Amino acid sequence: MKNTKNILIEKLHAFENHPYKVQDNEEMERLSESISEHGVLSPIIVRPKENTEDEYEIISGHRRVMASKKAGMTEVPALIVSLDRDAAAIVLVDSNLHREHILPSEKAFAYKMKADAMAHQGWRSDLTSGQLVPKSDDNRTTAMIGEDMGDSYKTVQRYIRLTNLISEILEYVDEGRISFTPAVELSYLNEQEQYDLLEQMEINDCTPSLSQACRFKKISYEQGLTPEVIAEIMSEEKANQKEMFKVPMERIRKYIPKGNAKQTEDFVLKACEHYYKVLQRKKERSL
Repeated sequence: MKNTKNILIEKLHAFENHPYKVQDNEEMERLSESISEHGVLSPIIVRPKENTEDEYEIISGHRRVMASKKAGMTEVPALIVSLDRDAAAIVLVDSNLHREHILPSEKAFAYKMKADAMAHQGWRSDLTSGQLVPKSDDNRTTAMIGEDMGDSYKTVQRYIRLTNLISEILEYVDEGRISFTPAVELSYLNEQEQYDLLEQMEINDCTPSLSQACRFKKISYEQGLTPEVIAEIMSEEKANQKEMFKVPMERIRKYIPKGNAKQTEDFVLKACEHYYKVLQRKKERSL
């Protein structure tokens, strides 16, 4: 049974452990302006909150609710559905996974939320082992989760592994400073080892390579990682420790001839050398 009505925003509550981040950014500002002009065109989806009267939990529409508040609205149209928490969690995850921009952490916690909900409903769950491949992936919870997103069951399991990372390191993953595969390896370190690693990352202003992440995982499993061992491995020079300077290609494309990456790099370096000599000559003339 379901029905639609306007609900006071103050009666709406975020879904517990909601895996998606609702950010107050430019996109949110545009949505708020659109709602100010046209209203909320698509009702949010909510369910009655347990043990309360006229209170609701948001299943889909957290961004629309925030944008409506920013637009000065006091109520929003909502589709009320009678779902238990597990069924609501599955709907919540599925309604957001196809967004254009989704962070690795959001996908990780969304996959975990759906896997846990399906497990509670009686689906077979193979969240952590990932070692034995059954004759039919169709019987695996993680295979069913990944099917709609085009991910294998192993990829789903690897995303779920990211939920074992401390929030500070997971933020590095969201920012693209740590790639997905090294991050999965680091997820096997215990919490203290991760904090020790974070300290070294901040001291050296660098992140572990895949090779280093694999070594950390192996040492952690065999004997445990100490801050000294982490510091020694992190002090090794690698590509992502070298200082880099990047310029968007569209800013310089009209100035350089067509060519491959190496030719473009050589041209830019020669241009810098030429400009440096020009500045030096101007400096000498001014003396």
